[in-house]
Amino acid sequence: MDNYKIDQVALQSGLTKRTIRYYEEIGILPPPKRSEGGTRYYNEEHIELLKRIKYTKDALGLSLEELQHFIALSNLIESQKVSFKQTAERREQREKLLSIIDTLDEELILIEQKILKIERVKEDLTNLKKRAQAVIEKINLEEVK
Repeated sequence: MDNYKIDQVALQSGLTKRTIRYYEEIGILPPPKRSEGGTRYYNEEHIELLKRIKYTKDALGLSLEELQHFIALSNLIESQKVSFKQTAERREQREKLLSIIDTLDEELILIEQKILKIERVKEDLTNLKKRAQAVIEKINLEEVK
C-alpha cells in the first residue's frame, strides 16, 4: 500500500494540511501510521475518505458537528454492511438489513433538515426580491405621473 505525506494528501483531497490534521484530531479521520520521527503516512483509504468528507461537507453545507455525525453514521453503515456479508442465516440477515435501514434513515433525516433550512433561506430571499421589485414598480409609476 502506498504511503503519502500530508502535502500529497492535501493536494489530492483539496483540503489544507491544517484541516487534515484537525480532522484527525477530532476523530473524523483515522490516525495514519507515523514514522519514528513522527511523520504522518497516509494511504489511499485516507485520501478517499477525505475526498468524500469534502464533497459531503460542500454539497450539504454541513457544520463540523453535523459532519462528525454524518461520518459516524457512514462508518456505522460500512461496519453494518460487513457484518451483513458475514451472516448466512436469513433471519439474522433481515435483522442486519433493518439496522442498516435505520442508520440510513438517520442520514436521510439529516439531509432533509438541511434541505428545509435551504428552502427557508430561498423563500426569504425570494420574498425580499419580490418586495424590492414592488418598490421599483411603485417608483416607476410615481415617475410616470
